[in-house]
Amino acid sequence: MSQARTTLITGGNSGIGEALARRLVDKGQRVVSVGLEKPGWTHDLLAAYCADLTSLKETRAIAKEISSDHAIDCLVHNAGTILPNLLPDARPEDILMLAQLHLGAPMLLTQAALEGMMSRRLGRIVFVSSRAAMGAVTRSAYSATKAGMHGMARTWALELASSGITVNVVAPGPILTDNFWGIVPKDSERQEKMARNVPVGRLGSREDVAHAVEFFLDERSDFVTGQVLYVCGGTSLVGLGP
Repeated sequence: MSQARTTLITGGNSGIGEALARRLVDKGQRVVSVGLEKPGWTHDLLAAYCADLTSLKETRAIAKEISSDHAIDCLVHNAGTILPNLLPDARPEDILMLAQLHLGAPMLLTQAALEGMMSRRLGRIVFVSSRAAMGAVTRSAYSATKAGMHGMARTWALELASSGITVNVVAPGPILTDNFWGIVPKDSERQEKMARNVPVGRLGSREDVAHAVEFFLDERSDFVTGQVLYVCGGTSLVGLGP
């Protein structure tokens, strides 16, 4: 990316979002992070906000505040959580919460930034989804709302194509982040077994996903829109096994 742009990253304080934020700042890009906490590092090119994006009220307020403070060129919706449960224990409330976090939040943040993007005829929107959108045990609410991202992204891609704005999805497989370790104990036998079940023979890193997101953000990627890129080590082909 040769032009200096401003990228809003949800969940930019940790995991994949932090890795992407650091990469963009290293390239001279401005980053706006919004998450439950501020990043544990500072930089002249980094602005940080705190909000609970599962709250419709907080999301509306922070979207208005960020859009008044910054001209957002790119938006990466990376914030997410899993809330795993087998069907007998799954709760409809979880679907509502994750629908707000995974779908409602990016809609509000994009709407707030959209007028500026359209006036500049420049915009990149990237959803960080999941291979679990294809189905995964214990992921009723998570897989449903992540799959919803794919449909919403494709719809936006069609609506915004003539405005110079692209909309794409990166769908990671098992990535070594706190979200992953919140379910699979770190360095456990279960983690090792999962790694062996990945066709490429390892679990993914934050950098693997950040690299893919950067491709969609690049100014040269303006002929790519409405696409889902699985960054999953081949697990979208064979699953992860039991």
